[in-house]
Amino acid sequence: MNNRIAHAAQTFHQNASCLKQAVNGLTDDEWLRQPNDRSNHMLWIVGHVTWARTALLARLNAPWVTPWMGLYARGKPCENGPDCPSPAAAMEAWNESCRRLSAAMEAASEELLDTPAAQGPPSADGKLSGIVDFLAFHETYHVGQMAYLRSWLGRGGPMG
Repeated sequence: MNNRIAHAAQTFHQNASCLKQAVNGLTDDEWLRQPNDRSNHMLWIVGHVTWARTALLARLNAPWVTPWMGLYARGKPCENGPDCPSPAAAMEAWNESCRRLSAAMEAASEELLDTPAAQGPPSADGKLSGIVDFLAFHETYHVGQMAYLRSWLGRGGPMG
């Protein structure tokens, strides 16, 4: 793996583990509970971080998407409509995104990482490598929200 994104790859790997721990044992009802109408539930957050990974996969020349992925794009409201996946389907997509992102990051060339950052997520270096770093941070932010939600639901913390 290219050293420029090795730290981000490790962060994505740790986030994958933390996310799975955050949802472990939740009921379908708990997946949809929100502290208030201005916050997101677990299903929306899992859908959103999976959507963010698909955006990164596209930038890494490894596009992949599910039919419902657009429901969780940046700025989309937290809803529970009939087009939303079940928690199990969301986790299947999450697991697939983990596998695909790991492979895409392993295959990322120096030339690809030097691609100028397109409009969208911030990039500290103005290149795709900076977008990779930002999206690892972005995902960590949302996994932290999941840890809070798990505690709010009366469950033990995802990390003990």
